[in-house]
Amino acid sequence: MAKTKKEPLITVVKRGEISWKKGLLIRLAAIAAALLVCSIVTLIFTKRNPLFIFETIVSGAFGNYTRILETSYQTAILLIISVAVTPAFKMKFWNTGAEGQVLAGGLATAIVMYYVGDSVPGWALIIIMALSAVAAGMMWGVIPALFKAKWKTNETLFTLMMNYVAIQLVETVRVTINKGGSGKVDSSILKYGWFPNIFGQEYLLDIIIVIAVTAIIYVYLKYSKHGYEISVVGESENTANYVGINVKKVIIRTMALSGAICGLAGLLIVGGAAHSLDKNMAGGRGFTAIMVSWLSKFNPITMIFSSLFLVFLERGAKEVASAPGIGLNESFSEILTGILLFFIIGCEFFINYQVRVRKTSKEETSHE
Repeated sequence: MAKTKKEPLITVVKRGEISWKKGLLIRLAAIAAALLVCSIVTLIFTKRNPLFIFETIVSGAFGNYTRILETSYQTAILLIISVAVTPAFKMKFWNTGAEGQVLAGGLATAIVMYYVGDSVPGWALIIIMALSAVAAGMMWGVIPALFKAKWKTNETLFTLMMNYVAIQLVETVRVTINKGGSGKVDSSILKYGWFPNIFGQEYLLDIIIVIAVTAIIYVYLKYSKHGYEISVVGESENTANYVGINVKKVIIRTMALSGAICGLAGLLIVGGAAHSLDKNMAGGRGFTAIMVSWLSKFNPITMIFSSLFLVFLERGAKEVASAPGIGLNESFSEILTGILLFFIIGCEFFINYQVRVRKTSKEETSHE
């Protein structure tokens, strides 16, 4: 007597396309669940009303005009780096070197500010800074692309190692310019080439540039021939070759674009806000940008909200750590951030897959 093979009690199947409304509901449910868990954890460890913690997080990001402006600037910088890595990721070129490309752009900016600053008019200096930053970032992106296209090297490791080369170059230049000084080349040394304030606002020009770049890349990826070729190469290199797309050319061109935008981000950091140079100027945003791009499904417009949310969490968490009466260090705020991110990233599973539970009958049947 042979028994029929029973189906597993729980099966996971890939979903088809779901409506944006259903996807939004799943994400909102994940956020609600994350807030509930955060509330329980907060109550256990701080004995404080969880609403106090959430109010502190909101206040840390949007509590006054200065904080709103700082949050907007930080969002803009994370956004432009996320936009920069997206063309490469859409092509399935895993660019983990955004940190180094930003550093290369910032380094080129600082060199021009220091050596050329007092010899040309301000407007010309900013143009030279921009061209130098874009060229440096582009070069830092093209080098691993050339090796990938010609010798099929591993782009993940190659671009990651390029970060460390960029860090050492920054340190070398820092020591050269600021011999025996502090850990960075600060505004007292980089006195020329500062971005002008618009309507009296320090970061407004940076934010405007980021918005413009985001819109351009959205149109580029969605409507241009190059954007179409990136999509095809990302789906299948064999298909791209079959339809006559030069894959090597697309890889090099796309990484040149990614590196150029990262270089522009370096310009915005050094010339537009910090007016200083050090090896930590990218602040880990090159790696955070990977998460932003992935969460946003490579859509530059959606990245605006993903970037804002992550910056909001980071700035709010810092405020929690410094709030009086909490009695915990910054690690606790990082725990809350981790819980939120865990649920938000995890909900993508339920957007892409469906969990089915087998219906069991009262009697198990068998067949001869």
